Amino acid sequence: MVHGTIQIGLENIVRDTNTDESARKENGTAQRTGIVSYGIDDVPPWYLCIFMALQHYLTMIGAIVAIPFILCPALCMQETDPDRSNIISTMIFVTGLITWLQATFGCRLPIVQGGTISFLVPTLAILGLPVWQCPTPEALSAMTDAERRAVWTSRMCELSGAIAVSALFQLFLGYLGVIGSVLRFVTPLTIAPTVALVGLTLFDHAAEAASQQWGIAAGTFTLLTIFSQCMGEIKVPTLAWKKQRGLTIIWFPLFKLFPVLLTIVIMWIICGVLTATDVFPHGHPARTDLKVNIIEDAPWFRVPYPGQWGMPTVSVAGVLGMLAGVLACTVESISYYPTTARMCAAPPPPLHAINRGLGTEGLGTVLAGLWGSGNGTNTFGENVGAIGVTKVGSRRVVQWAAGLMVLQGVVGKLGAVFIIIPQPIVGGLFCVMFGMISAFGLSALQYVNLNSSRNLYIIGFSLFFPLVLTRWMSAHSGVINTGVEALDAVLQVLLSTSILVGGVVGCLLDNLIPGTDEERGLAAWAQQMALEAGGASEHGDTYDFPVGMSLIRRWKWTSYLPFMPTYETGKFTALFQGKKES
Repeated sequence: MVHGTIQIGLENIVRDTNTDESARKENGTAQRTGIVSYGIDDVPPWYLCIFMALQHYLTMIGAIVAIPFILCPALCMQETDPDRSNIISTMIFVTGLITWLQATFGCRLPIVQGGTISFLVPTLAILGLPVWQCPTPEALSAMTDAERRAVWTSRMCELSGAIAVSALFQLFLGYLGVIGSVLRFVTPLTIAPTVALVGLTLFDHAAEAASQQWGIAAGTFTLLTIFSQCMGEIKVPTLAWKKQRGLTIIWFPLFKLFPVLLTIVIMWIICGVLTATDVFPHGHPARTDLKVNIIEDAPWFRVPYPGQWGMPTVSVAGVLGMLAGVLACTVESISYYPTTARMCAAPPPPLHAINRGLGTEGLGTVLAGLWGSGNGTNTFGENVGAIGVTKVGSRRVVQWAAGLMVLQGVVGKLGAVFIIIPQPIVGGLFCVMFGMISAFGLSALQYVNLNSSRNLYIIGFSLFFPLVLTRWMSAHSGVINTGVEALDAVLQVLLSTSILVGGVVGCLLDNLIPGTDEERGLAAWAQQMALEAGGASEHGDTYDFPVGMSLIRRWKWTSYLPFMPTYETGKFTALFQGKKES
């Protein structure tokens, strides 16, 4: 789930290939130097693709299933509502769809696109408005099934419209190439508070889930810590197929790749034993049979479709509030693209691939909103890290993984399995995962001078003030009264969204308070984000479209489009400059 949880330390795993950059461009593909088993353009045998794809699937599934545990209560859904599993299935289905689209026609890097915690912060702010506050538990219990469904579907429709419309900003930002002109304002002191506040804002939800049984929660984050931090280098013997030697035994880094999955399985078994022996009384939140009816009620096969919960509704407050999540995801994805390319022994992603990747991510969030997943899409840091660990950077593997996700999203009972995970286990995972999100945001501070009082002032204020303001706003929901109800709702959502407040404060202060480039970390950051924008070569390129390149090279007008592989830097903006001068 946690974007960037395996990002930390990736530079120690993956080294530059020391390959001459001009030779790469002439050949059109990255030269393999032995740092990867399968490079970005390599196609492993289909049977290996299946197992490698399953690994990517298992890596991302923890991120997907964690989101509904926060989203569904905010939607006023009961814990035993079988539609919870349908929401998970929809999220996984959309994840597979957008992952395939991104890897095939988007940025063409082997990245997984899926649900993100970044959208939960504005979601909770929107649902915290007086008009969307949940009825009392007694009132919900007195309702019929149809009435309870109407309660949460009306809120889901509001979220769906807000997500879909706000994501149009990212879609146009990417496909029109605006990112090239705004990158200089996205500094480390902007990224740090924006991403760090995603995790810091959600600590209440971790505390609420973990406090239902602190022993199980403590066992969960203790095991997760042991597996991921202490046993990461321990390998276990595993049967594998090698082309040269056939069936053989390899030493597999089980604890490094699947610490979350192992932790969930072990703690789930412990909860099952304590349930069978009645250590946990009936109705206890740690019992494994508390929500078993969800599996029984879930359909075997169900194909998610757009508007399945009703027609999306759009409000100004919802759209502007959700825009904070879109901006956070845009900033986060920008940092993943060059990192992923290095891991795959691929050339640095040109500007047209970055533009197309962000535009496709925006398109994916629009589709996620229309499908009614209640969330958007973003690059999964866990899967980026998995590439560095496994040395498998093949695009084909991620395409197979996308197929598995689509299949799992159609089989309803598989999605229901994840819903019945006991809440204290989820709370223990939250304690680690939300903390790692904050840590990933703070890791951007490695580029700035932390001995500078200017930087310390910006960091401290942009982290602390949003927490103060948003907490006060949530406690005084009716304090804003401009006389215009729509404006009141907009200001309430914007000022209650910590990632937006923190990002804006950090960006303004860093760009307005005087400071040298070295002090602000711009020199080091420019090296990290050194993205070139040359067009595709005649012999083909890693970032070319899989089909139609002969026509695209023949059409001269494609060099003006910022998302085309033949794009030439500055041509698109030159069109508008020419009109202005004339």
